[in-house]
Order: sequence, then C-alpha cells, then structure tokens
Amino acid sequence: MAEHRLYLFKRFERFWHWSQALLVITMLYTGFAIHGYLGGLRFRSALLIHEYAAWLLVTLWTFAIFWHFTTGEWKQYIPTFQRTAQVARYYAWGMFRGERHPYEPTPLHKHNPLQRLAYLWLKLMINPLIWVSGVLLLVFAYDWIRVMPLGLSLNAVAWTHTAAAYMMLLFFIAHVYLATTGQTPTAYIQAMITGWESGSDEAQGSSSTGA
Repeated sequence: MAEHRLYLFKRFERFWHWSQALLVITMLYTGFAIHGYLGGLRFRSALLIHEYAAWLLVTLWTFAIFWHFTTGEWKQYIPTFQRTAQVARYYAWGMFRGERHPYEPTPLHKHNPLQRLAYLWLKLMINPLIWVSGVLLLVFAYDWIRVMPLGLSLNAVAWTHTAAAYMMLLFFIAHVYLATTGQTPTAYIQAMITGWESGSDEAQGSSSTGA
C-alpha cells in the first residue's frame, strides 16, 4: 500500500492547539498552586496568572469557535459510530500487537470515532463547566453582583470548577498519551507542528466516501 502525505491541520488550527495547550498547562499549574498542592508561586501571584490565562483562553476559544463555524471545520466533531468498535479494540490491545490503525484520517474526516466523542465531550461538557463556574467565581470574588446568581452557593461553584479542572487534567493526560501512539512516538506531534501527516492511498480514496 503506497504511502503519501496528507495536509490535515491548517495554520490557525495548529496555533490554536499549541496556544491552548500552553494556557491549559498554565491554568492547571496555577490552580494547583492556589489550592496549595504545588509550590513555586505565592497565592497572589498564582491567582493573577490564573486569571490572566483564563481570559486569554476564553479569547482564544472565542476565535476558535468563530473559525470552526466560518470554515465548516465544526463538522469534524459530528459523532459517528462507524468503526467505533474496531478503533476501541485497537486502543485496547491491537496497537500493543503492532496492528495497523483501523481508521485512516483524511482532510474531510480528521478524527476517528472515539476522538470525535472525546472532543465533543470536551467542548460541550468540560469547557462550558470551566467557563461558567470560573465566571461565577470572578463575579463573587470581585463583588460584581452582591448575590450569587441563581441562588448558587460559593462552595458549590468552587467544587464544580475544581471538578471540571480535574476532568480537563484527565483529558490532557489521555490526549498526551494517545499522541505518542502513531507510527512513531512523535508522528502525531510532528503532524500538529507541520500540518502534514503520513497516510495511505486507501485514506485518500475514503475522503469521498465519508469513512
């Protein structure tokens, strides 16, 4: 089967990915520092860096949402159950036996079924929880509104924000691990740096079939 290179990730897509990664790491570190789990930063410094990173991340997400809808890239995250069982089997034990990945990405279908579900969970559950709970914490901390909206308690909002942060941490760990499961440990990482990923002629043909 002949190999060729596919241009999968556009320039903004790569910028968004790495900028988001840097900001998420910053917020995770400062968040743990705020709770006293990590040293190296005073509480005030950790809090300010956390807030600045949060506003930058919200700004980045806003531009990313606009980009996805204006370019049609949002369709990449529509869930599909085609080949879901095969992909799950591959991640469970197939890749440890040297089997070939059952899903070949194409420019029109970059993400396999499990990736689509994972990213959809991130965008529709984890990110909104972080957004809403983080804004409510700022509302309370800076006394923008005298009473917590919707009758929520500060404790409930704080625990929601912390739970969403731990969900983000678990997603981040899984994402980094799976990024090393390509043909080589750095193949997927290089693709997100250059935009180009190695593929097969089968993948090129499947772009018109919706595989």
